[in-house]
Amino acid sequence: MHLGQRFAVTWQRWHATRALVLIPIGLIIAITVVDIHTPETVHLGPLLVVAPAITVAMGGVWLTGLIGVLAVVAQVVIAVFHGGLTTPNHICQIIGLTILSMLAVIVCLVRDRRRAELAQVRSVSEAAQRALLRPLPRRLGTLHLSCTYLAAAKEARIGGDLYAVAHTGNHTRMLIGDVRGKGLNAVGEAAALMGAFQEAAHHHATLPALASALDRSACRYSAQFLGSDDEAEEHFITALLLEIPDDGSVARLTHCGHPPPLLISRGQVTSVPSSAAPPLGLCGLTQDIRTSHTFPFEAGDTLLLYTDGLAEARDSSGAFYPLEERLAQWTKCHPDTLLECVQHDLLAHTGGALRDDAAMLAVRRTATTHAGHLGGELIGSDGRPMPDLNRHATPGSRAARS
Repeated sequence: MHLGQRFAVTWQRWHATRALVLIPIGLIIAITVVDIHTPETVHLGPLLVVAPAITVAMGGVWLTGLIGVLAVVAQVVIAVFHGGLTTPNHICQIIGLTILSMLAVIVCLVRDRRRAELAQVRSVSEAAQRALLRPLPRRLGTLHLSCTYLAAAKEARIGGDLYAVAHTGNHTRMLIGDVRGKGLNAVGEAAALMGAFQEAAHHHATLPALASALDRSACRYSAQFLGSDDEAEEHFITALLLEIPDDGSVARLTHCGHPPPLLISRGQVTSVPSSAAPPLGLCGLTQDIRTSHTFPFEAGDTLLLYTDGLAEARDSSGAFYPLEERLAQWTKCHPDTLLECVQHDLLAHTGGALRDDAAMLAVRRTATTHAGHLGGELIGSDGRPMPDLNRHATPGSRAARS
C-alpha cells in the first residue's frame, strides 16, 4: 500500500471514529469536574479507568494510549484539589490507573496484530479461491452462465464444493460436485477433480466415459494423498455432469450421487429425472453403471445446478429450505438475478448461518449464438445491456455481495 493510500485509510478511520472519541473524553471531563466539587470523603477518580477501557473498542493503540494519559492527568488534577499528590489514597489511584491504562494499550496492540494476521489469511484464502474456483465465462455459445459460492464459515472462502465448465467441440460440458468432508483434504480433492475435468472433458466422447475417467482420477488422488488416512475409504465426491450442445434443444446429464438439477421452463420448475449412480472415488467398491439421460432444454429455459448445502439448509425449527417452491417465484429472472434472489432468501431462511458450503450454477439457453465464447456485452431478456457482475470477481466475493 502506497503512502497516500495509507494516509487516506487512516483519515477515513479517524473521520469515522472521531465522534465516538468524544465519549471517553467527555467521561474524563465529567468525572473530574464532579469529583473536584464533591467532599473529600467521596472518591470518583477510580471511575476514570472506564475511559481507556471503552477506547479499546473504538480506536487503535495510539488513541487508547492518549486517552489513558488524559485519564492519568485527570487523576493528578483531582489529587491536587483533594488533599494533595502525597496522600496514600491518591498515589495508589494514580499508580493503579496508570497500570490499567497500560494493560488497555497492550490489549489493543494484541488485537491489532491478530487483525493483521486475519487480513493476511483472508488474502491467501482469496488467492487460493481464485486458483481453485476460477471465475466462469459469462457466455459460452448460446449459454448465459452465473455462479456463486456461499461458505458456511464466515472467515472461509474455500471448501469442498466445486464447479467447472469446458467448451469442447460443438458442446459445453459442466461439472458440479461436493467432496465429502472438510478442511485441506477436501480442498485438495476438489482441486484435483477440477483439474482432471478440464483435461478429460476434451478426450471422452460420452458423459459416462468422462465420469469413469474422473472416478479413476479421484481414486488415484485418494491412494496417493489419503492412503494413510484412517477414513480414506470413506472419501468420495458426489458429482453431476452436464452436456449442452451448441445447436438443438436438448441436454444430457450423468448423475453421480448428486442432487439433480432444477429446470425452469415456461414458468414451471421441475426436477430433471435421471438414474442415480455411485459417487466418484469409491475405488472399485461398486460397478460402473453410469448412464446419461437426455432431456429437453430449449431457448429461454434455465437450469439450476447446486450442492446439498443449499438443499439441506435448515431454519431454526429444522425445516429444510424449500428450493423448488421458492424458485417458482423467480422463473422469469436472469441467471444473475436468480442466484441473488436464492442467496438472499436462503440466508433469511437460515438466519444467516449455513451449516455447510453451498455452490450454485445457473445456466440459460438463448435463441442466438454469440460471437466467440468469452467476453462481449451481456444482453438481458428486455434487450438492454446488463452489468457484468462476475467479471474480475472471485466466487467468494460474489457470495459476499449482498
